[in-house]
Amino acid sequence: MPEEITLTTEDGIAVVTLNRPEKLNALTIPMLGQLEQIVADLERDQSVRVVIVTGSGRAFCVGADIYAWSALEPLQMWRQWIRDGHRIFDRLARLPQPVITALNGYTFGGGLELALAADLRIAAEGIQLALPEVTLGTIPGWAGTQRLPRIIGPARAKQMIFTGEHIDAVTAERWGLVNEVVTADALPVRAAELAQAIARNAPIAVQVSKQIIDGDLATGVTLEALASGMTSFTEDLQEGLAAFRARRSATFTGK
Repeated sequence: MPEEITLTTEDGIAVVTLNRPEKLNALTIPMLGQLEQIVADLERDQSVRVVIVTGSGRAFCVGADIYAWSALEPLQMWRQWIRDGHRIFDRLARLPQPVITALNGYTFGGGLELALAADLRIAAEGIQLALPEVTLGTIPGWAGTQRLPRIIGPARAKQMIFTGEHIDAVTAERWGLVNEVVTADALPVRAAELAQAIARNAPIAVQVSKQIIDGDLATGVTLEALASGMTSFTEDLQEGLAAFRARRSATFTGK
């Protein structure tokens, strides 16, 4: 059987692919375990500067496999399914490297919550996005009620969650849910271009910037000042300044 989540790495860019196309990449407990192991590996891999997450087939991810979670007892659902998903998505969100999701198709429920854990989202034209949990009698269980309002605002998040209705890629871009919309053929190319643009920059500076942006504003200003001072000691800064003076491209080493 093929791996249901795959990882490839080239030139400092890791690509994580949900690979269960026959089930529209619906997530199961074993897949969550595979994702957590991949995230753990990426946390330790200093050669990786950017991570892309995408799906195979006609979906990015339609969320949690209903047949998997509906068979669980309520306490088991809370103790394992919900808590595991929270932990793994939080761990993905806290990766030091920037994470880009390339939304190639349907992005529903837990699949949208997975995308919300990323830093940037690129969508293919014509895709649909939704948090349809209320239509099943439940609510978004993997931080959708928390991350979505922070990205698109409370009113629009409530509209998506309360109605469970689908929105298209154009609406998602207008609402700020996705950064860009491109043709399906151009999606992997654009995601790679964006990843390469990030990977060319000083990795310590990029990663520290991410940590500060993801923190709260009250501590952000202090952290920003400290981090600016810290990055002034890096070899990457000296290389960046030297390259600027010499009018050449910088070669950053992450030191």
